[in-house]
Amino acid sequence: MEGEVAAYFDLDGTLLNASSEKTLTAHLAKRRPWRIPWGALAWTTGFVTNLLRGRAVYDAARNRGHLSLASWEVLTKYSEELAQHRLKQHIPQQAWDKLAWHREQGHRLVLVTATVAPMAEAMARVLEMDAVYGCGPEQRTGRLSGSERGWSVPRRKGKVPVVEQDAQQHGHTLSKCYGYGNTLADSYFMALCGHAIAISPEGPLRRHAQANGWSIEDWS
Repeated sequence: MEGEVAAYFDLDGTLLNASSEKTLTAHLAKRRPWRIPWGALAWTTGFVTNLLRGRAVYDAARNRGHLSLASWEVLTKYSEELAQHRLKQHIPQQAWDKLAWHREQGHRLVLVTATVAPMAEAMARVLEMDAVYGCGPEQRTGRLSGSERGWSVPRRKGKVPVVEQDAQQHGHTLSKCYGYGNTLADSYFMALCGHAIAISPEGPLRRHAQANGWSIEDWS
């Protein structure tokens, strides 16, 4: 599906009334209880290390220590199960309606999320997106270390080059495209789009949207 227009969507809090990666992490811990103290230690170590490297608190806190030692194969298996049998029910009807409307207009649907790639891809299949960009390396084999080194990380300003490159590759005119998000971190890629829509936005994004004349929709 090619054309001038695409609709770029964040996942958690936008199309999904849940945290997809937290759901995956909790499922891993339930299957392997030893992961709870290990994950906490690995995440804390990653957080402190990232701060010492000069990263912002927001980015430092979003390391993948909680998934360390898990294999990509296991993450893919659990992600498929959770997306189909647990998370699908947390997609509000307004999200389904919005996706259907864009399809009727002939728009391309793109998911751009900081969720770990296997879960992002599993949710994209549930939502029937045309493309998906999640967090992860190009080659996914073996086990996770907890580091994001060598990964594509579409988070905050990191979503901007992802959206720009996607639009260029598929011949989209960004001034005619749609950008959907729910937090201020999403505002960077939303601002690229001619139609920025804040979905059930957190306070900072709601104020930002109001100040910039963006549309606001509150979904149940």
